[in-house]
Amino acid sequence: MENYQNEISAQRVADRSVATTLMRSVYYWMAGALTITGLTAMLVVNSPALMSFIFGNMGVIWGLLFAEIILVVVLSAAINRLSFSTATLLFILYSVINGVTLSSIFVVYTQGSIASTFFITAGMFAGLALYGTVTKRDLSGIGRFLFMALIGLIIATIVNIFMRSTGLYWITTFVGVLIFAGLTAWDAQKIQQMAEMVDEVNETTQKIALLGSLTLYLDFINLFLYLLRIFGKRN
Repeated sequence: MENYQNEISAQRVADRSVATTLMRSVYYWMAGALTITGLTAMLVVNSPALMSFIFGNMGVIWGLLFAEIILVVVLSAAINRLSFSTATLLFILYSVINGVTLSSIFVVYTQGSIASTFFITAGMFAGLALYGTVTKRDLSGIGRFLFMALIGLIIATIVNIFMRSTGLYWITTFVGVLIFAGLTAWDAQKIQQMAEMVDEVNETTQKIALLGSLTLYLDFINLFLYLLRIFGKRN
């Protein structure tokens, strides 16, 4: 009986070690993707030729936006059919393209307000992700509601492109902050639960962790952009 209990204890320690390793990978990849995005944005904004080529041509802008959508769909839907190296390269490519499109914020907002908003976002994100990871409360019901609210937010944003309503702009801004704050906690909980179900670190589980890092990366970027609407000082 004592040997059996020791084996169970050792297995639990091993399982926690695997989960910790995968969660560490999730946040390392997410941080790496954010770094690539930030460096790419700075590179583009400091090159007048690139800025003119990208934002002076609507075809290039739409091409970049469609490329981002396609990459997210491919990574999400075909992750099991891709090799880990291919999935990683696609994630890096997405981070670069996202950095190119996000370089436009440096034209609209001051660098100081962008930096301060980034740190505000980082603090909020860390707190929300920690809550989602350690809480015993099941957030799945809230998460499903927030996902439906996200669809409504997207529709309202598209409608406001044509309406140009200041009131609707600010409503979608604050609602967007609430939605992505909640999604951050929910996604962190889902990823933690998946990591705890894994027995070993292999290519398949690494791809799951990579997909989790993409999810949290998107939560962070969207939370940052909505907070920038509030805290950003325009040039």
